[in-house]
Amino acid sequence: MRWRVPFTTLVLSAVLIAHVDAQLADQPHRAEALRLFRVGQELLSSEQFEKAIDAFAGAVQNDRLLSIAHYGIGQANMNLRRYASAAKAYKDCIEAMRMLHDVEQTNKFEVDRRREDEIHELQTVLNQSTRGTPAPARLQMEQRLQDLQDQKRSIGVSFRPPAEVLLALGSAYFRNGEAEAAEANWKAALEVNPKYGDAHNNLAVIYMQAGRLTEAEAELKLAEKNGFRVNPQLKADLKDRQKGAAGR
Repeated sequence: MRWRVPFTTLVLSAVLIAHVDAQLADQPHRAEALRLFRVGQELLSSEQFEKAIDAFAGAVQNDRLLSIAHYGIGQANMNLRRYASAAKAYKDCIEAMRMLHDVEQTNKFEVDRRREDEIHELQTVLNQSTRGTPAPARLQMEQRLQDLQDQKRSIGVSFRPPAEVLLALGSAYFRNGEAEAAEANWKAALEVNPKYGDAHNNLAVIYMQAGRLTEAEAELKLAEKNGFRVNPQLKADLKDRQKGAAGR
């Protein structure tokens, strides 16, 4: 039996695709968005976080689907300890990626061109970064670069947020005192990348704080197995808690 897609469904899909296509910035706005992203990244690297947010926000105003600008807003807000604002920015980053993924299913050439722009920008930032750039900051940019490169192969595949953005979103929730949301996003990051040592380590912290010591120990072992250097103090604190629990 052949199933027919209802006409109303086809119309709705066409409307949604047209709506997402309408979100694509024209070339002048795209160019300005990329320029402002570069400015924002330089300000972020020099720890001028407020100015960085302004620059990234300007980039988003010119191209709301520029995911790396949303991510930059999240990073700057994390440094300013504005965790709720950081979480919103990371969610906006994921939504921009989701919308681009939807467009890609019907307009792969245009999305590939835009993604190449973002890859080029991150490569330029990495190449121009000074020796004084903190290792964690470089690692984040390198991971974002890898995420974008991986997304180039996403045609015909269901959308999945990058593990790194989910990790960042979970961290924003955790810092904001929302442990359940943090745990959910770190688990989601591991669904995308089961070998993500940072996510295993972060889950261990949550489990230890909640008294789930067996789970915490298991996550720390997975973190180390996957190349993450676990803080010795964290391991010592866990052992102390386990001893305390055993002595009750």
